Amino acid sequence: MRLLYEQGWERQRVIDLFAIIDWMLTLPKEMERKVWQDIDEIERKAQMKYVTSVERLAVERGHSTGKLEGKLEGKLEGKLETLSRLLTRRFGPLPDWVAHRLSAATVEQLDVWFDRVLDATTLPEVFGGH
Repeated sequence: MRLLYEQGWERQRVIDLFAIIDWMLTLPKEMERKVWQDIDEIERKAQMKYVTSVERLAVERGHSTGKLEGKLEGKLEGKLETLSRLLTRRFGPLPDWVAHRLSAATVEQLDVWFDRVLDATTLPEVFGGH
């Protein structure tokens, strides 16, 4: 990339070549971060961006969306694991129907079941009837 800038390639030509390289080559995440850092440095020095601001915003938006989805998935998994442990401790080994209900649950459903687990005397009471 550095050589392309030094050779004075036109912006669109650099973008096209980079798109081909990016399509053909998959790097480990750490190396990919390093490449992006190097490209940012080269861009600053050359004062030429190969990615438009719209493209950068789309990438940033994708990262934000991915982070949010990851947080929500982690929250769901954490609640699922904790509720499963509480139910097992309170009622013993869980039957298959409970495992099925837990695996299909939303965060909101898990919250309701969390609230019920302390007062319920049976598993069906926790789940509002089997």
